[in-house]
Parts: sequence; C-alpha cells; structure tokens
Amino acid sequence: MKALDIIVCVKVVPKPEEVTVHAETRTLDWAQARSELNLPDINAIELALALRERHGGTVSLLSMGPPFAAPYLEVGLAMGADRAYLLSDRLFGGADTLPTSFALAKGIEKIGEWDLVLCGEESSDGATGQVPAGIAEWLGCSQITYAMDLALLPDGRLRGEREIRGGHEVIAVPLPAVVSVKLGVNEPRFMDMERRRNPEAVTIWSAADLGVDPKWLGFEGSPTVVGAVWQAKSPERQRQFLDGTPQEKARLLAEQIRRML
Repeated sequence: MKALDIIVCVKVVPKPEEVTVHAETRTLDWAQARSELNLPDINAIELALALRERHGGTVSLLSMGPPFAAPYLEVGLAMGADRAYLLSDRLFGGADTLPTSFALAKGIEKIGEWDLVLCGEESSDGATGQVPAGIAEWLGCSQITYAMDLALLPDGRLRGEREIRGGHEVIAVPLPAVVSVKLGVNEPRFMDMERRRNPEAVTIWSAADLGVDPKWLGFEGSPTVVGAVWQAKSPERQRQFLDGTPQEKARLLAEQIRRML
C-alpha cells in the first residue's frame, strides 16, 4: 500500500479569553493576547502522525501568520512532524478566508508532492470552518469535512468517518484529498522537547516566494468588509422580591410580565 505524504495546515491563534479587536483595522489585536496552536489543528497533527505510522510517508506542517508564529510550529515538530513551513509577509495581513485558503493552497503546491491535506475543523478566532473547503477548491481535489477517523482502503481511496445527527456517516474519496478534523477526536501524544529546540526547523516563505499576484492576498484579496466591531457587554440584572400570599405573588408577577410585553 502506498506511503502517504501528508501536509497539516495549522494556525497560531490568540487565547480566546484574551482576544481584543483593533479599533481602526477591525482585526484581532495580537499585541494584547498570548497565543497558542489552534486546538483542532493539534488533533489533525496527531491523526497525520498515526497515518504515517500505519502507512509510512511524511508529515509536513504549513501555517500562515506573523514571524512570532514560528516557535509554535515547533510544537508539531516536537510531536513528530518531519518539517514545518510558515507563510509570513505583511501582504498576507488582514486576510479573510478566501485569500487565506488561496495562500495556503499555493504553499501546498510549493512544498511539492502530497497525497493528503489535514486541517482542524475551524479556528478559535474565526470559527467559520471555510478554509479547508477553500483549499480543496483551489487545489481542485476531493474533501471530507469534520472527520473523526481516517483509513486508507485497499483500492487507494481514503475512508472517512464523521458524526451526524442520529449516527455516523462513512465516506470514501479518491486521493489527493483535503480533510478537516473534528476537535477532540484523539489524544495528542507527548512532545519530544529535543526536537523543539531546533532553530532552523521552520522554513519561512514570503509572498514573493509563492510567486503570486499581491491582489489575491491579505486585505486587497478579501471580499469581506467588516462594517463595525464592538465588544458585547452583559446587561445589568435587577432583582425584585414579591410579598404576599402565593396567589398575590402570582397576580403581581403576571402584571409585571404584561407590562414588559
């Protein structure tokens, strides 16, 4: 059975509880939050490593983000990935899911030979789940979304299982394919910290390295326009005690409800 060359697309995201929005650009303000590797992406890395153990091949990591994202990719390398690539350039900044999936697809093509692309189901900072499908569209290949498990069939197709309402769905698609992996489907392995200490483990590519027109990248390539952003605040709650018999309390409560309607 053929060995698998797998690319796992991962994202470095701000910790959800520390997220703030830049007032002028209406994008996430990275300076105000600590970062972490997107949790579903770690499940995707674990699934890729398990497939490599079964079938042989390679596991590469690919991400798009600021230069400070590079050390976070070393988490995947410490888990056992073979190599990592970071797309980092000011031209990538402010991208919505369309130019993000385009840039990642171009990065995948630049890496070279591949059979399977894995992604987390969605990122904690955007939560759209659109990027894996976008990558599949740009690459012109089949896809499976929200996968819980994967297996390579004797005929060379990829078998995927996902949870649906009332049961499980089993899908088989030809390779190459793009698969989004559901959060929490496996237990990520421990890291080998010696592998994480290699400063040359992450290859960084700019927009020029991809050889693409800048109009397809970042703000310029994003059809989404954010009109306004604000932070939701919990309304103040007021408490009122009703006196009297149960019947009187019920009457007073009914009157209060009528006044609010």
